[in-house]
Amino acid sequence: MFGIPVNFEGSLFDQFRRIEQQMDELFGGGGVLPGIRSVAPGTFPPVNVGATPDKVDVYLFCPGIDTQKLDVSIQQNMLSISGERKAANAENTKFYRRERFNGEFRRVVTLPNDIDPDRVEAKYADGVLQIEVQRREASKPRQIEIKQ
Repeated sequence: MFGIPVNFEGSLFDQFRRIEQQMDELFGGGGVLPGIRSVAPGTFPPVNVGATPDKVDVYLFCPGIDTQKLDVSIQQNMLSISGERKAANAENTKFYRRERFNGEFRRVVTLPNDIDPDRVEAKYADGVLQIEVQRREASKPRQIEIKQ
């Protein structure tokens, strides 16, 4: 229209987007994530933590994980989960978009101080790792009877 050649592959907008991605990586993310199911880079697997008076439940959403290669450990009130996720790659495939996480990961979740590190159970089903950590009996509320 104005005699300016438009090259979308190496356009100015692509350069701005590339700079924005580099700035996000450098400064830790920034604005709104691009999709409803998106998480910030480096946060695999996504984690939910819930608590009741009796226990703390940690859910990690990690489909395609070999449970034999998962390492789950607890020290004091720090729960550490690490492993590796490998995806099959077809030879000579050029990816135009790649959203599935590949590689080693490690997540550390700080738990309440009243958990019992000797009473922990882990289960993996349907791509979800559930770790259930019981609370210490001494920390649970007790009802005290009033004598008359």
